[in-house]
Amino acid sequence: MPKRSIEIDDEVFAYLQSRSEPLVDTPNDVLRRLLLGSAGRLPAVTAERRPGDLMPFIKAGVLKAGDKLIHVQPRRGLTHEATVTADGWLEIEDGRAFSKPSPALKAQTGVDINGYGKYVLKEDPGVRLQDLREQLRGGA
Repeated sequence: MPKRSIEIDDEVFAYLQSRSEPLVDTPNDVLRRLLLGSAGRLPAVTAERRPGDLMPFIKAGVLKAGDKLIHVQPRRGLTHEATVTADGWLEIEDGRAFSKPSPALKAQTGVDINGYGKYVLKEDPGVRLQDLREQLRGGA
């Protein structure tokens, strides 16, 4: 497929960066996803993404695709939600997907934060993602 060059301004580039998985997506990947969606991808271009960090949780049966994780910010009156995908990624409210919990939570809160320590199961808010990770390691 021939390559074309386009010029975009800083604001558009910043938007593309905000919708990308760092060190994974190119600006073209983001544009393709935003403009064509999954149905518009050509078979030759569609490649399965690598499994996310939550895949071992899914394989062990402690999480499943569709499970919801939340982080509550009571002083700000905000609750952030992320959905576990079948390939072990987290998809946040705006549709972006992240292979790791901490970058997903940073995208939601705007600050570096430990996703394992702060995300809890929506169905059982007493269980942190960190608790499940320790369970997998044999610590619980």
